Amino acid sequence: MKNTFKYILTALVLLPVVYAFSFMPNSKTEKHFHQFKIQSLTGGKTIDMAQLKGKYVLCVNVASYCGYTKQYTALINLQKRYASKLVVLGFPCNQFGEQEPGTPSEISSFCKKTYGVNFMLTEKIDVKGSAQHPIYKWLTDAKLNLKESHEVKWNFNKFLIDPSGNWLAYFPSSTDPLDEAIIQYLK
Repeated sequence: MKNTFKYILTALVLLPVVYAFSFMPNSKTEKHFHQFKIQSLTGGKTIDMAQLKGKYVLCVNVASYCGYTKQYTALINLQKRYASKLVVLGFPCNQFGEQEPGTPSEISSFCKKTYGVNFMLTEKIDVKGSAQHPIYKWLTDAKLNLKESHEVKWNFNKFLIDPSGNWLAYFPSSTDPLDEAIIQYLK
């Protein structure tokens, strides 16, 4: 009888602990931003997000022929202004109005010649749908980033990651990169 009482008491003590742990993220399926890697636009190197630890990262799905393409200038100025603490990372995407139809070399040439883009550009990816890149799955799904879910609805949506690799904020296309809504995090 004494042993049965001990087992029941132990179970009552351990049950809440086991229950609480069942709601914690599974480290084997949940990724942290710094665990991702992606090819650069020209395919010459792998961009390892782990190398961005200690800096804010602004992830932007970009396109060369969009009404928001002029934001390239503001993105360059934002990175220049906060160079010691921010990395801008552009993800070319052709899913919205086919406004990024070019080859990697065409995209790179356009960005450099037209806007002087000097921040990192990744390979062309899908930011939504069945072929959505894993980075964008993480950026857009609260179950993975443990913060918020957002659907990328057009070019130049922005996601801000903090220096520890945690999802911090989302900004729609209409938010200028130099808007106070973004800058407030970088001050």
